[in-house]
Amino acid sequence: MKRYEFWFITGSQHLYGPETLKAVASHSQVIAEGLNDSGVIPCSVIYKPIVTTPDEITKVIKEANYDEKCAGIITWMHTFSPSKMWINGLSILEKPYCHFHTQFNRTIPNEGIDMDFMNLNQSAHGDREHGFIGTRMRIPRKVVAGYWEDDDVQIKIGNWMRSAVGVLVSKNLKVMRFGDNMRQVAVTEGDKVEAQIKLGWQVNTTAVGDLVQEINAVTEEQVDSLIKEYKEKYIIATDNMEAVRYQAKAEIAMKKMLQEAGCSAYTNTFEDLHGMEQLPGLASQRLMEAGYGYGGEGDWKVSAMTHIMKQMADGLDGGTAFMEDYTYDLTKGNELSLGAHMLEVCPTLAADKPRIEVHPLGIGGKADPARLVFEGHPGKAIVASLVDMGGRFRLIVQDVEAVKPIYEMPNLPVARVMWKAMPDLKTGAECWILAGGAHHTVFSYSLTAEHMQDFAEIMGIEYVHIGKDTTIEGLKQLLFLQDIAWKLK
Repeated sequence: MKRYEFWFITGSQHLYGPETLKAVASHSQVIAEGLNDSGVIPCSVIYKPIVTTPDEITKVIKEANYDEKCAGIITWMHTFSPSKMWINGLSILEKPYCHFHTQFNRTIPNEGIDMDFMNLNQSAHGDREHGFIGTRMRIPRKVVAGYWEDDDVQIKIGNWMRSAVGVLVSKNLKVMRFGDNMRQVAVTEGDKVEAQIKLGWQVNTTAVGDLVQEINAVTEEQVDSLIKEYKEKYIIATDNMEAVRYQAKAEIAMKKMLQEAGCSAYTNTFEDLHGMEQLPGLASQRLMEAGYGYGGEGDWKVSAMTHIMKQMADGLDGGTAFMEDYTYDLTKGNELSLGAHMLEVCPTLAADKPRIEVHPLGIGGKADPARLVFEGHPGKAIVASLVDMGGRFRLIVQDVEAVKPIYEMPNLPVARVMWKAMPDLKTGAECWILAGGAHHTVFSYSLTAEHMQDFAEIMGIEYVHIGKDTTIEGLKQLLFLQDIAWKLK
């Protein structure tokens, strides 16, 4: 995360004289260094010289736009920076934007406060002037208020940084599709041109035959090396090592093709496996564990979001993975969802050391595939789904509480997670369906709804949150009003 930079830009003006401006610069450097040294700020905070004129503001924003390392800007008005000075600069801003409303001193110095102090420390109204122009220009931004040394304030900035990193990743994302979507499925479809315009994703198809050719070119020595890694990281719970070795070949081949094409996410489907011996299970789980995005049945939207959310969560505990709602336990008063997939759930969710097993799949018409089998661990989490509403994208996020599975399920040889949906399963499921949420999601212990709300706001896409206080009536009203608002945009 430290490779991503956020530029700390402080606004002032020449009205107060050179000594005041020296103090502004000094204080700004101290705050930037304090944020940079914080244990909860994940990225690099870069102090930039204070800006006091329209030309200086425009210049630094142009530089931020064109600097590939810059993932966003953080602005602070130590003194009073007339907001008309910011119009030209903010009008061309292309990077995520956080307005930090703080002040250098925590308390008012009883005896030290005089007119010089007042001229220097004007954040209480300087930031309000700055805030007006952002609102007047209707610029999406994160506003964080509070003292710069406080943990809760720094955590809020750090969380927003992760969302901004997700935006930068999104703008440069390439998705490789091995074959097409599962036939006749609606929600995995979508407008790939609009996705590239709006989200930055380049989504293109690669022939399965090309993958088969790469699989056949993998050497036994390459496979032997990867099998050693498997034995170190997982429990080998099968005698069918030929099936495991084939998954190793698929992993090596897919990784090679992804790297050569500069792709960070991919899809496949069990309906298009011509020339392959197995549907990639263990191979896909391994690639997700390494940070690649994945989407089953050709679902390129969830594949892209899996990679983006993994990058946003880099360095956080918990794990993030492709997921699917599979079935429910409708025990009255303790209704739970069982999330899983045929094969491909990322082992970063595992509560214990995953087991490599080989079992029949039942669909696809290929040999029995090897896969990692494990249970997810208890904890707070979210599930997120991006859907194409025709004319706009909608990001739906639901809060969930993962629990230890209440059944052993010895005859279900897949990775799985069990959770309580918020506010409860029945209300949450009705809300999810009303919002158009897909059966595929990204499940994350690491991220929160706030991360995803900030991401959606920066990207300019619709956002729907289902949480503990959500009601059917309230959600219906929200969807109705948002539908009108987005049609007017």
